[in-house]
Amino acid sequence: MTSPSQQIHMNQPRSGHGGKQMQWMSPPEQRPLGCPPGLEYLTQIDQILIYGEVEPFQDLTGLPIVKDRLTNQYQIKNSLGQQVYFAYEESEVYQRNCCGRTRAFSMHITDNLSQEVIRITRPFKCCAGYCWCADPESSCSMELHVESPPGQVVGYVKQTKSIWSPLFAVQDGNQQTVLKISGPCNVCQSTCCTGDIDFRILDQDGSQKIGRIAKQWGGMEREWAQHATTFRIEFPVDLDVKLKALLIGATFLIDYMYFERSKRKTSVRVM
Repeated sequence: MTSPSQQIHMNQPRSGHGGKQMQWMSPPEQRPLGCPPGLEYLTQIDQILIYGEVEPFQDLTGLPIVKDRLTNQYQIKNSLGQQVYFAYEESEVYQRNCCGRTRAFSMHITDNLSQEVIRITRPFKCCAGYCWCADPESSCSMELHVESPPGQVVGYVKQTKSIWSPLFAVQDGNQQTVLKISGPCNVCQSTCCTGDIDFRILDQDGSQKIGRIAKQWGGMEREWAQHATTFRIEFPVDLDVKLKALLIGATFLIDYMYFERSKRKTSVRVM
């Protein structure tokens, strides 16, 4: 896929909807050795908030809209509410209409200069998603890979087999499991289930919790009228930035597998 972000050459932060200036997170003075460009922001934080479909996308990013190619969009912020990244899905109209939550997509994550710093790609899997038959070595397992910078794979997130609860393996570029993610038995959020839903981030052998991915309840209007989602990712501040990028990818995989609804918007507003 050709990324619309490749067409952008901007050197000034944008204003938010209605002309309100955003507050951007300041990057560190130097990028640590071995840190992919753009991920230096992640060295300073121990949690990330991902907000879905908050404001008209073009107002926020200045990106040109490619009709029928862009769908869900997100703001990624730190705990102080400062903007860290934008994210937007690129997918085919046919798959969005016919394949729903199992569709293939690329998620482009850009910094405040509209430079793409992370690309998340999920292949189409028509029969995958059931935890009791998930097998990463076959076509029965949902998965995605994360690139940073785009073109350089830093790792994978793969659904693994379990009796009932969601289970995922976070793997490095050599496909070695470095973290695990375990979800609840009942992934339910509705008018009768209004609490947050936690997916635990575990160490390599799954014995110790080191963080969580929480789908937060945003209230009736936000969840059902605006079709917007909010996730909070918590992790150790000294966790490798590549693993933090993989956890962002895992959050989008969880969102599409368990919280994507047919009622969601399928295109952004064309301004």
